[in-house]
Order: sequence, then structure tokens, then C-alpha cells
Amino acid sequence: MELLTIGAFARASRLSPKALRLYDELELLRPARVDPGTGYRYYAVGQLGQARLVARLRRLGMPLAEIRAVCALDPAGAAREIRAYWARVEAETAVRRDLAAFLVDQLTDTSRRDPTTMLELRHCAHSDRGLVRPANQDTVYAGRRLLAVADGFGPAGAPASSAAVAALRFLDEAGEPPADGVLSALEDAVRSAGEAVCEVAEGAAEVGTTLTALLWTGTRLALAHIGDSRAYLLRDGELIRMTRDHRVEPRSLLLLKALAGGMDPVPDVRLQEAREGDRYLLCSDGLTEVVPEERIRELLAAEDAVHVLIGEANAAGGPDNVSCVVADVVEAAA
Repeated sequence: MELLTIGAFARASRLSPKALRLYDELELLRPARVDPGTGYRYYAVGQLGQARLVARLRRLGMPLAEIRAVCALDPAGAAREIRAYWARVEAETAVRRDLAAFLVDQLTDTSRRDPTTMLELRHCAHSDRGLVRPANQDTVYAGRRLLAVADGFGPAGAPASSAAVAALRFLDEAGEPPADGVLSALEDAVRSAGEAVCEVAEGAAEVGTTLTALLWTGTRLALAHIGDSRAYLLRDGELIRMTRDHRVEPRSLLLLKALAGGMDPVPDVRLQEAREGDRYLLCSDGLTEVVPEERIRELLAAEDAVHVLIGEANAAGGPDNVSCVVADVVEAAA
């Protein structure tokens, strides 16, 4: 077996000798041989593949504990874990990007909305069992200020989604929060919703719900999102997706985040400036799994968009419960 000194192995693997000594101590990358007299480390040429993988994962920013888990998997399993990790990074980056854009807008006062025009929401909501599922585990809500869609899962999915939405309904009746406090208020409400879901689940890890909600402030819409239900904005004929699915993989049914026992209850949040003529859609994945986004864009322009979209999902087989809330930003009545 050909052995390389730690210096030669470091140059070949693009890891420093210091990093190699740390990875040895962490049992992440053990040397092939350690001289019993000098303690000098030697590495096999065959270890270069794993060393280069570790180096690249570190450049991605992956924590050492996750790298250890990835290195213990077969290539297919390692690829799945890397995809899942990067999906989380992209989702977290998107949240920070949206927050940064909001702060810049707030600090520079770049709003293009006419401050003399008062706006309000006009909405329609409906939930349908679909054509396959024996029961409807979705819950929808549309009030004066709050819009929400929750998609429950597990044997108590319906009570879970209902409990989550119920925990947010006080926001519809509360006074308008200050612009710099609306996201915090919405995050706190989602955490309360998570506690309500855990009570319903009674410790069952397989019971939970997604939750996607919009809260109207009078000038902006605050979004909170966890799971794989979605929010869209139709503006000037363009469909803009406002949320990212918290899935292990794009087509996977496994969720990285949801309101369920043992899962991260912290939602993605953002603020969206409202313009007259905007149309918003909240929907469960019973719609998006069978109706392509381009078709959603076309149908969302319809007058009775909620029922048209649900009808399209059922025409495509209706394999899941499907729920939609559509809200228009319009000039307030005098």
C-alpha cells in the first residue's frame, strides 16, 4: 500500500495538515498509519477521494457533524444528503435576501405606492376533498386581515391543520401591528400554532401540518411559511412564487420542516409590498402536484379562480385534498 506523508497528502487533497489532524481527532478522516515512535501520520493514496469530498463539503459550509454522516453513506445516499443540505442553504438565503430587500426599501423609502390610495383585500377560499382521499385534512381561512392554508398529515391530520389555523385567527381580530413588528408577531403566532398541533398530536411524530399564511397590514402583506403548501403573487400577468418547499428532495414527500413534534417550528417570513391589482394565491400541494405553474398562471386570472383551479386539479385525477385562497388588492370602498 502506497503511503503519503501528511504534508504530501495535504497538498494532494487541498486540506491543511492542521485540518487533517483535527479530522483525525474527530474520527472523520483517520490516517492509514501512525508511526509509534514519532506519532507521524501517513495516509493511503486510496484515501484521497474521501479527503477531497470532505474538503469540498467544507467549502460548501457543511458542518462537520453532517460531513461525518455523509461520508458514512454510499454515493447515492451521500448525493441525497448534499442535495437536501443545499436546499436548506438556498431557502435560508432566500429568507435573508427578502428581509434585506425589505430593510433597504424601508430605510430608503422607495415604495411606489400612492400614499393617498387606501387599499384592502377581497378574497375567496375553498377546500375540496379531491377524488381519491377518504377525508379532507386541509384547512383554509380567509378573513379581513388573515389568509391561511394548512395541509395536515398523519392519522390526526385534519385536527392538526385546524388547530394550526385556529391559533392564528386572533391576528385577524387584533389591531394592526407596527410595520417593524408584524414579522415578529407572525413568527410568534406560528410557534403557538406549533404548540397547538403538538397537543393534538399527543406526541405522535407522524402527525403534523404545513402552514402558509399572509397577514395584511394595510400597505404590505407579511408571509409566514412552513412545509410545502405555497403562496404565489400574480402581478402584471407574471406569476411569482413567494415560497420554497421544505422538502428533503424536490419530489419527496418527506418534509424538512413542518408543524410537528420534533421538527423545526421556525417559519420562513418575508414582507411583500402591496400594489393595487395584485392577486395572491395560497394553496395546498394538492394543486401544485398536478397542475403546472404555467397553467396556474393562466387559470389564476379567471374571475372565479378558486373553483377553476380546484376543478383543474380534480380534472387531473384529484389525487389529494386541494385548497385555495385567492385575494385581490383593491382600492378600499369609501
